[in-house]
Order: sequence, then structure tokens, then C-alpha cells
Amino acid sequence: MLEDSLKALIKIQYVDSVAKSKAAKFIVGSRLRAVDKRDFYDHAVEMLDLHAILEREIGQLSGGELQRFIIGMTCVQKADIYMFDEPSSYLDVKQRLKAGRMIRSLLQPQTYVVCVEHDLSILDYLSDFICCLYGVPGAYGVVTMPSSVRQGINIFLAGYVPSENMRFRDVELTFKVHESSTDQSLIKSEDQADSKESKSVFTYPDMTKTLGPFKLTVQGGTFKPSEIQMMLGQNGTGKTTFIKMLAGILNPDDTSVEMPKLSISYKP
Repeated sequence: MLEDSLKALIKIQYVDSVAKSKAAKFIVGSRLRAVDKRDFYDHAVEMLDLHAILEREIGQLSGGELQRFIIGMTCVQKADIYMFDEPSSYLDVKQRLKAGRMIRSLLQPQTYVVCVEHDLSILDYLSDFICCLYGVPGAYGVVTMPSSVRQGINIFLAGYVPSENMRFRDVELTFKVHESSTDQSLIKSEDQADSKESKSVFTYPDMTKTLGPFKLTVQGGTFKPSEIQMMLGQNGTGKTTFIKMLAGILNPDDTSVEMPKLSISYKP
């Protein structure tokens, strides 16, 4: 590195900045071919599901499509060090695993891969060694020595570095959910509250929404206060469209269906 004989490539964090740059008018497929120095084009297109966007301009891509394209752009070039800054943002679970496989396919005896990641499951899948970072945002940061994947994740969750006898977080992050006998009174009071709230059940009907060649079919359902409803599915299957219909931003194909009357705050 001191002799400047190693070439390093970095996959930037803010991928949406590419869509606003001079590269916005380039065509995805031709741009990928132009920078391919490893005969990796077909492999990248297959691994990252880029077939559908090869003829489109970079400026027309969504966040997830931009992320996959830029990961592909980084991977097809020839370098000694590949750096990926948050490669899983904008991507659903399926695409995160594919991006992880693509990044791992770069490993050669003479190449290095460095990755910054927040998703612990992808971190576990991607990594051979982990460095944890702690500190005060905007003031200082400390990078620990590399640890094995299991040890590194446990250090992060525990908020404690055993090798340095250093605690950097007062609270241990745990995924264990258990119920003790002392919680029974609390559970009873919550049940009573639920019985009151069950009167406030909101119902949404069966409906469809057609957007060009895409059609979303919604089966009717209900929700009530004090609940968090989660929608899980890969990109492009209609999660945002459904949310916009519930929020009243989009109307169903059949405008006569009765939607719940609610005051809604929508984070796009």
C-alpha cells in the first residue's frame, strides 16, 4: 500500500448519487461491458438479477436496482482490494443473499475484500473476520482487532470487548424473549386493554390495482390498535402499492370499495 502498487475499488454508500451524476444517461448493459476487465459480465448479470434493466438508463433505476448495478460495476473491474460500503441497503432478503454470494465470488488468493455492513445475518454469511467499531458519533471511533465471525458478532451484541476489557455499551442486545411469573399481572391488564381495543377493528376489503403490466391482488383483512403489521416480500411485488392504497394515495381499480376512514402518516 505504501508503494501504491495495490489498486483499490470502492462501492460507494450513497448509490442514489450515481443517478444524479453525469453517468445517469448511460445504458446499464453497455456501461457494465465497458468496465468489464475480468470477463465477469455474464456472471454478474446472472448473480445480481440484472437481465430486466440492461437496456435502461442508469438515471431510471430504483434504489435496489442501482445498488445491484453498482455492486456489479465494482465486481467486474480488476483490482487487488474490493471495498463495499453497505452493500445490503435497498435490497430485500433474497437479493441480499445474492449480493453476498457475488461479493464472496471475488475472493482469490491475491485479492482482499473489505465490507461495511449493519445486517448481522448478511455479515455472518459474508465474513471470515469481523472488526467491531465503537465510540461517540461525530466525536471519535475505535476499531477493534479482527475476531472470528462468531466472536465478533457476540462482542457487538454484548457491548463488551474481552481482549481489551472494554465496555462500550451499557445494555446487552439480546434476542431471547421469555415470560416470567412476575409478568402475569401485567399480561392480565394488557388482556383487559385488548378487549376494549378489539372494538376498534379496522377492515379493508378485497381489491386489485393495475399499474401497466403489473397487477396487485389484495385479500381483505383487519387490523387494530396496539399492533405492528409487517409486510414481507421481495422487491417489485406490490408492498408499497398496497401501503399507498391503505393511505389513500392510490385508489383501487374498483373505486366503489369501502376503505377504512383513518388519519394516516405515510413515510414513503
